[in-house]
Amino acid sequence: MHSARSSAHQYRQTGISSAVLDADPHRLVALMLAGARERARLAIACLDRGDLPRKAQAISDASAIIGGLNGALDHDAGGEIADGLAALYDYAQRRLLEANAGNQTAPLQEVDALLADIETAWNAIARAPAHVPAHAASGSAA
Repeated sequence: MHSARSSAHQYRQTGISSAVLDADPHRLVALMLAGARERARLAIACLDRGDLPRKAQAISDASAIIGGLNGALDHDAGGEIADGLAALYDYAQRRLLEANAGNQTAPLQEVDALLADIETAWNAIARAPAHVPAHAASGSAA
């Protein structure tokens, strides 16, 4: 059974790697947000069952992903939005540290909710149609 579990884990990792390698930058950020949220929820589940080593690993993984999101921000192009996201990511990192040190689920739930808000907004950007000026759409050079 262990080899089947190992094979399933390897398959999952390969699937995740393929999704990341094939992703455009917008999709990559979406995958990172989803991954960080998944790790926060995993840490909560680990706390609930008393698996502290796995909880610590899940929090470490979430922290690394959030660090990557923070590091990818373009402060020149993003201006105040990038600055605001950086502050939110820094706050999330602090809450993850508190959750890990105190074995608390509340900070993990807060991080999950915070990232869910960012994820919702980020995914809405992908669905929003690009604004095309009326004169460009009609083909006139006005």
